[in-house]
Amino acid sequence: MKICRYTDPETQRTAFGVIEGETVFGLEGDLSAGNLSLERSEPSIRLSDARLLPPVAPSKIVCVGRNYREHAAELGNEMPPEPLLFLKAPSTLIGDGDVIELPAQSQRVEHEGELAVVIGRRCKRIAEDEDPLSYVLGYTCLNDVTARDLQRKDVQFTRGKSFDTFCPVGPYIVSGLDPTDLKVETRVNGQVRQSGRTNAMAFPVAHLIRYISHAMTLEPGDLIATGTPAGVGPLQDGDVCEVEVEGVGVLRNTVRASVR
Repeated sequence: MKICRYTDPETQRTAFGVIEGETVFGLEGDLSAGNLSLERSEPSIRLSDARLLPPVAPSKIVCVGRNYREHAAELGNEMPPEPLLFLKAPSTLIGDGDVIELPAQSQRVEHEGELAVVIGRRCKRIAEDEDPLSYVLGYTCLNDVTARDLQRKDVQFTRGKSFDTFCPVGPYIVSGLDPTDLKVETRVNGQVRQSGRTNAMAFPVAHLIRYISHAMTLEPGDLIATGTPAGVGPLQDGDVCEVEVEGVGVLRNTVRASVR
């Protein structure tokens, strides 16, 4: 199932929908409120007429650093003994087709293509006999855009990860995938920069969900960015950056220098 969040250009109504072929059928409820129904309803509109938005409006974006050994090595970092967590501000969120803005404060902004987990129901302190994947609505593409020079300067990650537009997500959520062995690829202007598989994660998706749930409550619609493969690199004004996750689709964003 492909779940999207969209605006109907005629009514200006924002809603969740399910994509079937070239048609978007509306869904009742709101994911973040925990009452999204996956039963399609009328009316329907053509996919080409819908303006796709970021498929979620999360209360938090939980990211995992150094979850691929080769990526940790390329930045000169040691692998952590347990998941290294940090947060991106929800105000970083943009959707497929939106523009990544390069802030004037940074001279080195980099792409980080990732598989993202979308939480479907509230979870807190998942027990050992529970399946963490049962809390997942689906998966999507995410670009953990990073001002690398500021990240290194500040030591902690908040500013370098949280400029406006630094979290492209989408184009939609796909349910029913097995996250254990999916290809994650990032391209800039058609050139492959990153290519890896989720089976190379140090801490797989199920482990991450359980681990995070023992630190903070995960609400419906929250995002977990699961880490990036090796090959991160710079983004320049005019670039087109694509993140593709096997079974999900392609998240495509243009890049421009900030005029501020």
